[in-house]
Amino acid sequence: MRLSLKPLGPCIVSNSSRDFTSRSCITASQPATFTRRFMEKRGSKNWEGLLKEVEGQWVHSRGNSRLVKLGKRWMEYQGIRNWDGLLDPLDDKLRCEILRYGDFVDATYKAFDFDSSSPTYATCLFPKNFILDGAGLPNTGYRPTKNLRATSGIQLPRWIKKASSWVATESSWIGYVAVCQDKEEIARLGRRDVVIAYRGTATCLEWLENLRATLTPLPCAHSDCMVERGFLSLYTSRTATSPSLQDLVREEVASLLQSYGDEPLSLTITGHSLGAALAILTAYDIKTTFSRAPLVTVVSFGGPRVGNSIFRCQLERQGTKILRIVNSDDLITKVPGFVIDDNGVAGDHDVRVPGLPSWIPKRVVDTQWLYADVGRELRLRSRDSPYLSSINVATCHDLRTYLHLVDGFVSSKCPFRPMIKKVIKSYGAQKIRV
Repeated sequence: MRLSLKPLGPCIVSNSSRDFTSRSCITASQPATFTRRFMEKRGSKNWEGLLKEVEGQWVHSRGNSRLVKLGKRWMEYQGIRNWDGLLDPLDDKLRCEILRYGDFVDATYKAFDFDSSSPTYATCLFPKNFILDGAGLPNTGYRPTKNLRATSGIQLPRWIKKASSWVATESSWIGYVAVCQDKEEIARLGRRDVVIAYRGTATCLEWLENLRATLTPLPCAHSDCMVERGFLSLYTSRTATSPSLQDLVREEVASLLQSYGDEPLSLTITGHSLGAALAILTAYDIKTTFSRAPLVTVVSFGGPRVGNSIFRCQLERQGTKILRIVNSDDLITKVPGFVIDDNGVAGDHDVRVPGLPSWIPKRVVDTQWLYADVGRELRLRSRDSPYLSSINVATCHDLRTYLHLVDGFVSSKCPFRPMIKKVIKSYGAQKIRV
């Protein structure tokens, strides 16, 4: 998929506005380094082009002197005050943090084996310790500590299980846990940060789980607390040989709290599309399971709806902080289900149906299709970018489009900054990231 560019259009910024610079929190890509033994073990053909510098690649580097220091304000940027005063106009430090976490999500796609003909299909291309380096993110100051897998709960007929791996793969690599270990980065961030990053839909069974869009009760919660059936299945399902994603997360978080629980600590869960939904379920589960859980923040990109209004209330009661990056032109953020307010009117970003009879919301509830949006939104629009000449379902949902829009957004009065130099470029043929 290729995103084409067109000439930059004008955007008037008041004299009182800052002199915005293009993505000051990143540097050019740096090649990763690997041992000869490691290269021989994986096979040289799997590494073609890995050490080549890719134009337009977004890489966070702690060696950049322009990186902003959060210091004592780190909790504010993690959402302790729900990002009040930071979103419109978008605070530069918050912009850098959002882009940084977006890079961690991008690494999940680059590390995933999409080749259905490969014997390693649906696994991670790199050993755990080399995930970030192999995905083009050196010098982050973070060390991956856990590989994460999601398992589908859909029961397949026996004859399908004998089909190709693309159809029958029940369990697949979906992300990782990484812990900030670098002293300079910890000092810059104001605390030790733990990142849990998830990719979007990739396998056939994940697509089928996405279609199981009715609400189902959340175990061990209020009886009316409900979430999307397919998302919950991917989070809690297990097999005889594969533990559930929930089991893997709980095991790793318990270990990290034991190791670092006595120091300033944050858990940041980030994901795109399906990964954004799983990030919200993960945050809920962590706050429910661990009484000593630190501040838990979700930074999601292009996420669908996850649960009903009772689920939203439970998240708020826990103190879970959720920042949803939403592209108004992205259809995925408008599904599944319906959002209806107390007056029987569809939400601000749905199709409005004013004056609905009072029995309609009740009927929607009975069909288990009444959802609720959660957290705070940073709402962007593909049409505001002067660089995007093609606006369709695929490009509007692509993670690179989201990072581009965050990079260029100024405020609701000036949606795109005039000096942006970011060039969106596809890295060859690739699957749509959803």
